[in-house]
Amino acid sequence: MAGTPGTAGSNPVPLPFAISLGVGSSLSNQTGSWRTERPVYVNLLPPCNKACPAGENVQQWLYHAEEGNYEAAWREIMLNNPLPAVMGRVCYHTCQTACNRAEVDEAVGINAIERFLGDKAIAENWQVTTDVPASGKKVLVVGSGPSGLSAAYHLARLGHTVTVRDLGDKPGGMMRYGIPAYRLPRKILDAEIARIAALGVTFEQGVRVDDIDAVLDEFDAVFTAVGAQIGKNIGVPAGEAANIMDAVDVLRDVEARGDSTGDDKPLLGRTVVVYGGGNTAVDAARTAKRLGATDSVIVYRRTRDRMPAHDSEVVEAEEEGIAMRWLSTVKHVDGGTIKIEKMALDENGFPQPTGEYEELAADSLIMALGQESDLSLLENVDGVTIDRGVVAVNEYMMTGRAGVFAGGDMVPSEKNVTVAIGHGKKAARHIDAWLRGSIYDPGEKPGDATLDRMETWYYSDAPHKVRERLEGPRRASTFDEVVQGLDEESAVFEARRCMSCGNCFGCDNCFGVCPDNAVLKIQPGEYEFKYDYCKGCGVCAEECPCGAISMVPEEI
Repeated sequence: MAGTPGTAGSNPVPLPFAISLGVGSSLSNQTGSWRTERPVYVNLLPPCNKACPAGENVQQWLYHAEEGNYEAAWREIMLNNPLPAVMGRVCYHTCQTACNRAEVDEAVGINAIERFLGDKAIAENWQVTTDVPASGKKVLVVGSGPSGLSAAYHLARLGHTVTVRDLGDKPGGMMRYGIPAYRLPRKILDAEIARIAALGVTFEQGVRVDDIDAVLDEFDAVFTAVGAQIGKNIGVPAGEAANIMDAVDVLRDVEARGDSTGDDKPLLGRTVVVYGGGNTAVDAARTAKRLGATDSVIVYRRTRDRMPAHDSEVVEAEEEGIAMRWLSTVKHVDGGTIKIEKMALDENGFPQPTGEYEELAADSLIMALGQESDLSLLENVDGVTIDRGVVAVNEYMMTGRAGVFAGGDMVPSEKNVTVAIGHGKKAARHIDAWLRGSIYDPGEKPGDATLDRMETWYYSDAPHKVRERLEGPRRASTFDEVVQGLDEESAVFEARRCMSCGNCFGCDNCFGVCPDNAVLKIQPGEYEFKYDYCKGCGVCAEECPCGAISMVPEEI
């Protein structure tokens, strides 16, 4: 039986004319014995869902959004991700990279729609509640970054008493102290954290946790989510007059000072060089420009295509006048001068020193060569393994010490906000199961909804809606948000571009094209096959636009 509309997604394209592929197909003319295959309705895993590190049911909430049921769409997101307005700004949307529609014209703007829903929830003051009995269990979350916030949220909704302890003055971790306000306005972050606090989560800021044994005497379980807030130092040779700073410290200092464009802004000088190629390097260079630097230059030892920073961030930096020095490395720093060595790619594409040098005039050098976590709270804990700056965890997100779990930047994984949120959710579910003396079983995932199953002719040409941005020169002197959101009309249009990959959305194609009237329409969007009349021609599967029908061998 096909799913009802909303089990996956929907589409605004007008239904095609029901094509008759046969005549004289009377219900009394049973043809089931002719078949070698029979059609079955299936529900498959769309690529957007599969690619989301936070585990969102993207296709489901897109369906609600395109129907105009924004609160239902938002609540669907909130089943997995407590920070949709934040994620709609800082997530690098791997869901869109995986989107099947990208091979038809352009990917669905999932991230922009999520932001629209997150912002609407804040404007409408939508809240979440927990409807499960209190468990009587207490859990400590160490760290209030995305992973810690996600774990706290899900644990609270599962009925546990949650306390979050964090060294920062305000919760948010690197979302607050590492992502500049022009990418993530603080009022948005604060609003979504306040919603988590409203669930009864207690936040204790300015508190350092050092003794896990003492914590386990007070709490039934601990989730450690210490972000990567310590900048790596490679020890560039420098004279006494060199002004060298760490990118993480600069960004944290900017946040601590509040309105950093005022008289209290950090003094970086007129010419600033940033050494590194990641997102933090780009953020530091763009921030330096906003703090008054006439020239802000990124020095990177590889080429643009090897730069780990997200391409959209690099494009925005270039629009703001940030200069890029590719195939260059810093050899020495002294007062007002930085010595650069030119690099060249070898036959394998790796940069090698050339022995050619030049000097750049610079008032300061900002080092942005990666970050690592402070793992001192777990270094001497029995059973905990730390290797190359990360903590080993098992499939349940638990360390070698019973009751101590870990996630986010401090465990082996890709380091970004979306992955961290996914870790927090996964850990919360395993912590809940452990506290109740069971094991959480996520169940088997369905098969993949691939494009080759679909009839893309059904989807009309509907160009992707692009979010507006402040112009480069205008935004380079302000911390105002750069990327703007979609209006309601654009958000709904974008949601309707979803092709509902692998899941029925009630288009009636199978009902209309069957030459034997072998499809029974139970109600709008719900069907079943009458196999006594189906001869297994497969037309229904061929004409299903979303690939929600499979032909399977007939049992003999």
